[in-house]
Amino acid sequence: MTTTQKSPQDVQEEVRARYAEAALKVEGDGCGGSSCCGGAVDVDESFGAVLYDSDQQQELPAEAVAASLGCGNPTAVAALAEGERVLDLGSGGGIDVLLSARRVGESGFAYGVDMTDEMLDLARENAAKAGATNVEFLKGTIEDVPLPDGSVDVVISNCVINLSVDKPKVIAEMYRVLVPGGRIGISDVVAEDHLDADARADRGSYVGCIAGALSRSEYLEGLAAAGFVAAEVEFTHEAVPGMHGAIVRATKPTA
Repeated sequence: MTTTQKSPQDVQEEVRARYAEAALKVEGDGCGGSSCCGGAVDVDESFGAVLYDSDQQQELPAEAVAASLGCGNPTAVAALAEGERVLDLGSGGGIDVLLSARRVGESGFAYGVDMTDEMLDLARENAAKAGATNVEFLKGTIEDVPLPDGSVDVVISNCVINLSVDKPKVIAEMYRVLVPGGRIGISDVVAEDHLDADARADRGSYVGCIAGALSRSEYLEGLAAAGFVAAEVEFTHEAVPGMHGAIVRATKPTA
């Protein structure tokens, strides 16, 4: 059965199970995979903790670093400032939440949302080890964020939106939880515009962060449809032919 034949519920469960497995592996032996979701294609150098500098890695518990399965460093992308409230969609083992918490300081706050109990347990353990008091990890999906309207200044995410089965809903949720003037700073896998859905699926699996990726034009159109302005998608490195790790930025209008 191909990915396109699976129901959205089947895909979501496959993603949840893969992340649960990754969390349990880190908790069991301190060893995390370096490729996004353990994909079938060899993309090790494009994903994982290698995308964080050594100083950032040394700031955090080893388990948070080992559990990194992303395709970028959204805390750098978002240019976080003291006192800001940050939300990380699909927060996993907590690496980006903990880095965000340090950047925004005691006057700021960092939330993480994840649907996987095992990852939430790991993230909370990592927060305790790091002595982080300005963080909270919430159980939920990125399509239905458990926060009120206008509750954060910045939304970040690291190679997770491509895993969603309802990307317009994710984008709408980002817009909803942001204050007017708030912004997104996202790392994600993005396809070149000439690749259709079948071509993306040929390059890797859904849980491998490849088949479910949006194209650059689809991302920009989706952000505009939700109401975002000043949207941009910048390719940073090629993950597989025609598909790239990318920086996605946009702003919610002030009025």
